[in-house]
Order: sequence, then structure tokens, then C-alpha cells
Amino acid sequence: MLILLAMPVVLVILFGFAITTEVNNVRLAVYAPSKDNLSRLITDRFDANPYFSIVDIVQSPADIDRLFRENKADVTLVFGEDFENNLMHTGEASVQLIVDGSEPNTATMMSSYTTGILATYQAELSAGSSAGGGFTVIPDVKLLYNPQMKSAYNFVPGVMGLILMLICAMMTSISIVREKERGTMEVLLVSPMRPISIILAKVVPYFCISAFNVVTIILLAVFVLKVPLTGSIFWISVISLLYIFVALALGITISSLVQNQVSAMLASAMGLMMPVMVFSGMIFPIENMPNILQWLSNIIPARWYIEGIKKLMIQGLSVEYVLKELAILSVMGTVLITVSLKLFKNRLE
Repeated sequence: MLILLAMPVVLVILFGFAITTEVNNVRLAVYAPSKDNLSRLITDRFDANPYFSIVDIVQSPADIDRLFRENKADVTLVFGEDFENNLMHTGEASVQLIVDGSEPNTATMMSSYTTGILATYQAELSAGSSAGGGFTVIPDVKLLYNPQMKSAYNFVPGVMGLILMLICAMMTSISIVREKERGTMEVLLVSPMRPISIILAKVVPYFCISAFNVVTIILLAVFVLKVPLTGSIFWISVISLLYIFVALALGITISSLVQNQVSAMLASAMGLMMPVMVFSGMIFPIENMPNILQWLSNIIPARWYIEGIKKLMIQGLSVEYVLKELAILSVMGTVLITVSLKLFKNRLE
């Protein structure tokens, strides 16, 4: 009944609101060294557009780098020196668009929206010119982190998050429930082994398999897909092992709540696969979703892992920029393992 009645409602909501190719809430920073009237008018035009939000008026080029490193801006609009004078006297001026290219599809859309607004303003300015001549605003697009616009840069971190979650959580929940379903769990419990030892015996193989999968995926990404490994291998390993721990704890929690393999499989597939694919930022940007779905994405462990692994692996940032993701995953792992062990003992007693 849950599948027949609830699944259509969930799918309609997800496909209607979460899955969208539009780009909303583009965080725009502006650097206008000359602070002239035309650059201010263009900035106001972007601020009035519903797709853009002005997050900062930066004062130096160093602030631009800081905003991207701290993930506070998606696009930076950089006006040239003496922008208004060049445009009025020569009829031509350049504007540099610095775009976060770690997600190629989103970067393409953001670049298209930005150049479209510039082209519209250019046409209006030319039409209102009393001199009869046209004005040309030349956008110079620079893509950070992924200048070749390779989809693998976004694909690999997302696949890592999905594969590790499915292997750890789904397989762990099924393996433990299988013992209950066959009646062999009681035999294990009357043995001298403690319940925690039984759980560890079940999850350690999947922990090792997942760790091996991390190595395999990274090697394939670097040597086959040509994705650069620009960050620290040590911290990439740390956040990956922490995420594996969270997924294993989630699998134990599921196994403690169900009594057969079919229920474990349905709970894992419905409760993990779709949320990971939709709410983790793996395919669709979280910023484009309604606020309530953005809040819901905060409880998805894959979201924080994928964000962290992108910063380390693709953007090459230091560990200080992923402390938030590491802290959230640590809290999730601690809460899940505490709850799962308590439920596991209560159900087996």
C-alpha cells in the first residue's frame, strides 16, 4: 500500500520541484574597479533579475578567489578598468565572467544567462545612443576548476557517493536481516560472541570492499577519465572512510527496523537510492530546489560527502575548507551508530 499510494505522490513532487534543468539563485559577485555609472547600472540589472542574487561587491581580485574557495559565489562579474570611458569613446569594452565550472551543465547555463543579460543591456544602450553608433560589450568567460567542461569532473564524485552508499548501507542491512530471516541470528547470539562482535563481523567485509572501491574509482578517474587529482590524497581518504562509516551505520539501523530481506531491500532502495541521486547534488543543483527540499537535503549524508570530495579532489582546496563537511559526517556517524546499536540489542533481546 505504501508503494501503491505514496510512491506516485513522492515521484510527482520530486520530478516537479527537485528535478529541473533551470538554474535559479545564481550567486553573483561583482568587481568594478572604476565604480562608474554604467557598471553600476549593469549590476542593478543583474540584481533585478530573479535568477541572480548579488552576494558581494568585492574590492580586490584576492576577494574573488576567497569567495570561490569558500563556495560563496557561482559567478563573478569583473568590469575592466575605465569600463564606461572605453565603451563611450571606443564603442567597445570587455567584461570578464569567472564561473565555477565544477558542474559543467550548471556552468554552461549560468554563462548563458549572464551573457544574455549583457547582450540585452548592450542592445538597449545602442538603441538609445544619440550618436547612432553601436556599443559592444565583450564577455570573456573563464571557467574555474574545469576549463575543458568535462562532465567527468562532476560525475566521478557523485558516483563515488552513490556506490559507497549502496554497497555499505544496502548490502549491510540485507546481510544482517538474512541472519534473522533464516533463524541463524539466535544461534549466533547464544554463542560466546557479543552482539557488537557479530555486527563488526558483518560490516568489516563491506568496509574493506568499499575502501577498495574508492581506490578503484580514483584510479579510473585519473588514468582513464583524465580527471585531475588536485587535492590531498590523505584527506580524500579520510572523508571517504568517514562516509563509509556513516553508510554502514545507516545499514545497521535499517536492519534493526525490519525483519526480512524484501523489506530491507525496499527500505534501502526507496530510502537511499532516490534521495542520494536527487538530493545530494549529484545530478541536479540543490540551489535550484524549493527551500523545503533544500532543508531536506541536509540530512542526506551523500550531499556532504560529494561537496567535500569535490572541494578536495576537483578544486584542490585544503582541509580547512571541508571542516564543515567532516564535522557533519562525524555527527551523523556518531548518532547513527549509537541508535543502531541500541535498536539492534533491543530487538535481539
